[in-house]
Amino acid sequence: MSVDLRLSGGTVATPSGSVEADLLVHGGKIAGLVSRDTPVEATTTVDVTGKHVLPGMVDVHVHTREPGYEHKENIETTSRQAAAGGVTTIFGMPNLNPPTTNVETLTDVFERYAKTSIVDWNHNPAPTQWDDIQAMADMGINAYKIYMVVDTGRTYPHPAGTGMHDHGHLLRMMDEIAKTGKRFIIHPHDQALMDYIEGEVLARGENTPQGYASAYAARSGVIWDTAIDVILRLSEAADCPIHIAHIQTKRSIEAVRRAKARGVDVTCEVNHWGPFLSTWDDVERLGPYALSYWVPDEGREAIWQGMRDGTIDMCSSDHAPHTREEKEVGWTEMWSAHTGTPGIQYYYPLLLDAVNKGQLTLERVVDLVATRPAASFGLAGLKGELTVGADADVVVADMASPWTITHDGVLSKIGWTCYDGREISARIDRTYVRGTEVFADGQVTGTPGHGRMAAANHGGN
Repeated sequence: MSVDLRLSGGTVATPSGSVEADLLVHGGKIAGLVSRDTPVEATTTVDVTGKHVLPGMVDVHVHTREPGYEHKENIETTSRQAAAGGVTTIFGMPNLNPPTTNVETLTDVFERYAKTSIVDWNHNPAPTQWDDIQAMADMGINAYKIYMVVDTGRTYPHPAGTGMHDHGHLLRMMDEIAKTGKRFIIHPHDQALMDYIEGEVLARGENTPQGYASAYAARSGVIWDTAIDVILRLSEAADCPIHIAHIQTKRSIEAVRRAKARGVDVTCEVNHWGPFLSTWDDVERLGPYALSYWVPDEGREAIWQGMRDGTIDMCSSDHAPHTREEKEVGWTEMWSAHTGTPGIQYYYPLLLDAVNKGQLTLERVVDLVATRPAASFGLAGLKGELTVGADADVVVADMASPWTITHDGVLSKIGWTCYDGREISARIDRTYVRGTEVFADGQVTGTPGHGRMAAANHGGN
């Protein structure tokens, strides 16, 4: 037997548990697991003794900012961070300029990924143009994405063409999407309630990070909970597979748990800021740089529990970079700042650090970042598991390698991270995409254009 690559001496995370074995890769696929003393001729052998060999992260919620906002980020720089962070597949989002809403704009975005992405990719267009919904499905997408929000005091990050909060239109969208077998990603938001709550806060002159944080978490997260209740009921009515972004309140996590128990095809995600960057201290200390959202203690406790018990299906970064200039205005005019935080480079390491702290098991982290997202978005058997025949999307992690996140290590165009100064205990040593090394020993080694489209092989489950 001859193979291209042998990762020797590590502990391999397989669907049936971790095993001491050497991982074999050939032709971009996982070719087998063998004992240490099994003779196999390999073109390249890498000693990973004492390290964990894990599946690469499948991140279904990534803002590349290309086209239209390349001053913040682009596909190549996003994929560089992905490689460094152990992310081997990314799904882009439609809030671009022009927004991805039809065959023409989706074709353009696909061409951009093919030219410059280092890691594998797909894209989630907005299904706001009815005649293009089926046509975009036929192009190989894995999901659609919509925002139930209209921005207050700004036109970004939720530009026209990507939002829909009329319940009748949402039901029609679900009816159309159900025909395609794809999953529908929804950013939940009750626009009418938010208009009232924001109006009260702004009338008091609280256009500050604290005011903004409090508004979005007001009344135990009522804007999230009511929207998610509607989404779950409409999904049930349309028999449409849905995926809820930004899960963050106790009540909405309980609602998803109940919906799953009665057979609703719903998945949900927690973003990096939920478990790791959502305390009031973060808001006070980092202001606009921490927002995204504030999650009160009750919500954060529910997030950790949902991650542990499987109610929360997956971890998706919601990588959302903005420049310092776009953030700085938020100290005094938060509703004019661009909200969202970069996260793709550090989410997987932060989760591995949580394993070392006893907050999660390694098996749960693998399921959250790889197995479940792949299965939910039609990539089972291709991505998300270290099984024979699957793509060799592999991460080598050192679980006993303390280091500190700093601005200097950021690969994003924006040059900053909300985790500057955070000490963690685990790091990504190597990343392989379909058996090709794209990150090793602190350096991105992959070539732009190496990434391929990760197309669904069946409907979501």
